[in-house]
Amino acid sequence: MSSLDEARRLVANDDRRDFEFAERGFIATRKDPVIPRDSAEGNAYDLSAYEFLDGDAADTVNPSLWRHAKILTKHGLFKVMDRIYQVRGFDTSTVTFIDAGEGWIVVDPLTSIEAARAAFELVTEHLGEKPVLSVIYSHSHADHYGGVGGVTTPEDVAAGKVSVIAPLGFLEEAVSENIIAGPAMLRRARYQFGLTLEHGPCGETTCGLGPRPSLGQISLIAPTVDVTHTGQEITVGNIKMVFQLTPGTEAPAEMNFYLPEFRAVFMAENANLCMHNLLPARGALVRDSKAWADYLTESIRLFAVKSDVMFAAHGIPRFGTEEIVDFLMKHRDAYKFLHDQTIRLMNTGLTPTEIAEVLKLPDVLAKQWYNRGYYGTVSHNSKAIYQRYIGWYDGNPANLNPLPPEPAGKRYVEAMGGMDAVLKLAADAEGEGELRWAATLLNHAVFADAENGQARAQLASVYTKLGFEAEAGTWRNMYLTGAQELTDGVADLMPAAPNADVLMAMTTPMLLDIAAVRTNPDKASAANFSINIELTDRKETHLVTVANGVLIHEAGIEDKSAGATVKLAWMELVLTLLAGMPISQFAGISIGGDATLYEKLTGMVEAPAPNFNIVTP
Repeated sequence: MSSLDEARRLVANDDRRDFEFAERGFIATRKDPVIPRDSAEGNAYDLSAYEFLDGDAADTVNPSLWRHAKILTKHGLFKVMDRIYQVRGFDTSTVTFIDAGEGWIVVDPLTSIEAARAAFELVTEHLGEKPVLSVIYSHSHADHYGGVGGVTTPEDVAAGKVSVIAPLGFLEEAVSENIIAGPAMLRRARYQFGLTLEHGPCGETTCGLGPRPSLGQISLIAPTVDVTHTGQEITVGNIKMVFQLTPGTEAPAEMNFYLPEFRAVFMAENANLCMHNLLPARGALVRDSKAWADYLTESIRLFAVKSDVMFAAHGIPRFGTEEIVDFLMKHRDAYKFLHDQTIRLMNTGLTPTEIAEVLKLPDVLAKQWYNRGYYGTVSHNSKAIYQRYIGWYDGNPANLNPLPPEPAGKRYVEAMGGMDAVLKLAADAEGEGELRWAATLLNHAVFADAENGQARAQLASVYTKLGFEAEAGTWRNMYLTGAQELTDGVADLMPAAPNADVLMAMTTPMLLDIAAVRTNPDKASAANFSINIELTDRKETHLVTVANGVLIHEAGIEDKSAGATVKLAWMELVLTLLAGMPISQFAGISIGGDATLYEKLTGMVEAPAPNFNIVTP
């Protein structure tokens, strides 16, 4: 049975339980579907964008993904149970409002200020006006803290009116996780989330974890309360919460919590409506599938067996102790199976691609909707596990130092008899339904001659077919974005502007690490100097040394023999060192010694190109 036939069979036999869970407790949704941006053109979000999902699956979308997308995009305010409410479908994540008596506890306030504010306005409209008493960040990803400015203010937090609760290490991870490799991750995220695709049956149909992220303003307020250990109890208003730390699972800093009074457990992003990814397509450190499974085991023992309701940071709630325990056990077993069997096959000598080709979840796990590969996949995750344990190299010396794509493409095309022969072979493969082989052939053709319009068009056609067949929302978006760029070229998007809240939360060593990885080695190789940097507003001293083509920085060090001493404020350092603004524009910068050295330093730090090619040379 083909994967498409299997998907059709599963959809035909769906018991509709997930739809019932998704619809339970619906109160209302926003009257105006458009959530505008505050300070830029365009919309932060449009709730009507997924109306095309009404009705049966289009031929251009995997029926399993279509079913899943219908559930993920149900939007509005929902009553989970007495005093626990969620706003879903306003962003890729969900936001939860817990009635703590005199005010609200807000859990995971979405990606943007605009989306979070719209959710809070909907709650206020239908449940009455109450202040926010506390905000909880379940983990260190932006779609779970970025909208905090839409539900509270830094002033109220500083005044002690609102607490901000987060797992130990949250701030460091939230600021640092995607900073060093941020430009590459952002470029790849266009593929993962389909950010340049139109919503629709021939375009983006969610990312598989949730709808497309909102595109408004991101904010960050530093936590005031750290959760440091499992079993820690915190009371806000008249609500007692018991926390479970789960570091190194879906995020480096993450936590679940239990509400004893409600017999309700919040599972953050550790338990989802789909298989999650152990290595995002946008890139990140590989996640630990064994730790993930082990923490779910702990969650079952601590909370699930005494819960009547489970809710989470994505997807839908689940109801009933038996349902919750069964869900968490089978969800856990999927991650544990992936881990154990990947390692077993790795230890028999199979390579990552060979493991991905043969590894399948047992039927009892695979038939569960929440283990389907809508976001992460068995194929992608097994390769991630292999990489986590023994790296990218598969042990075959032929793969130790292969040719890069462009020269390899030219050699492959030549060896196969020239471009016309390759295009014919690819057309035959496509006609026979061997789309992966056709894509491989055509990828070589495009990298051999990127100006060959027929090769690009054929590869775009194959990618489109692969996208239409894909059950994973991420794979669909990546295939269709590849097709789009082959046809239309790379969209010339502006690089993401540094977020002021995140910049202010960043440590100076983090900032100087960014400068180091953006240093032009040719310019640095010709230099040999050191500079003292004194941050007047942070009362910090840092020594920056450039020698041997490398930028080195040391915190708390001052070298009296340094060639220059630069005194400036934090934002002046950011704008001159990373944003490339001329030093002369800042009257507050004071330089002692050789004033040209700081100019040399800023001149060798270069911003990366945000729109680099992916599917073409």
